[in-house]
Amino acid sequence: MSSWRSWHRPLVLFSASMALLAVVSGVGLVVDDRVLVGAPIWFKPFKFSVSFVAYGLSLAWMLSLLDRGRRAGWWAGTVVAAASVVEMAIITGQVVRGKRSHFNHATPFDEALFNAMAVTVVVLWLATLAIAVLLLRARIADRASAWAMRCGTALALAGAAIGFLMTQPAPGQTRGSSSVVGAHSVGVPDGGPSMPLTGWSTTGGDLRVPHFVGMHALQLLPLLLMVLTALASRPRFARLADGRVRLRLVLVASTAYAAAFALVTWQALRAQPLIHPDGVTLTAAALILAATAAGTCAALRRSPTTTVPSQEVDETKELAA
Repeated sequence: MSSWRSWHRPLVLFSASMALLAVVSGVGLVVDDRVLVGAPIWFKPFKFSVSFVAYGLSLAWMLSLLDRGRRAGWWAGTVVAAASVVEMAIITGQVVRGKRSHFNHATPFDEALFNAMAVTVVVLWLATLAIAVLLLRARIADRASAWAMRCGTALALAGAAIGFLMTQPAPGQTRGSSSVVGAHSVGVPDGGPSMPLTGWSTTGGDLRVPHFVGMHALQLLPLLLMVLTALASRPRFARLADGRVRLRLVLVASTAYAAAFALVTWQALRAQPLIHPDGVTLTAAALILAATAAGTCAALRRSPTTTVPSQEVDETKELAA
């Protein structure tokens, strides 16, 4: 792993600022009893800042591994940091004003802020796409590491794209006349009964579930590779020392993760709460688990080696004599 000193500096600084904002938001959760759309008003900046710490540090590390296109990567990472700063400034500013930041069209000013935030999200997505392309072209010695980062970035882009679905008008909303256009929940209004900590709906679908699952593939798949690499040094897991085995396991995990992401997206779009899956969802989940288990067993098999039959060896020795 590269030294943290070589990581993308603007993204590291941005992540540090988000860690500070997480602390401020945590204090806000304690001292500010205001509630907005069914949740403590400081909960949104707290969640976003914590998520951005992980997102920013992950990209900062990955950019340090580029062997070509480093200048383009630096600019793409800087754009991600700048766009994210603007988004978080709007979210936090609206909290201070006691207004919702997302889907707010109540006044021309609120609408302008939401539109500005929408632009920053598009810019952030495109900059992350540029980083994904650079990672795809990068020549990284360890193929398992390379594909963990590539698959993680691709899934993070898919997770971020879920945000565009949230901006579509919900039933009863009309662009140009409704004060709120867009929603996190599907089939039920935002602000209803929800899960603790996450705030995800327990009575309807919630697009924040696939958004979260997809975005954090950026950390979880490389983390899996790090765990496999650490285990490879132990005699009990000696098979993991084979780079081909680690690569196969990363590809199996990435495929399973993509399938799980597709499943929770489908579940949310059917207005089904994450914690109340129906039989069809459970069946699909069972199939994903079975396929993942089979793929893992296949990936752990030793790679075949080419051997020379003993009879041929003896004949070769006789001819040589």
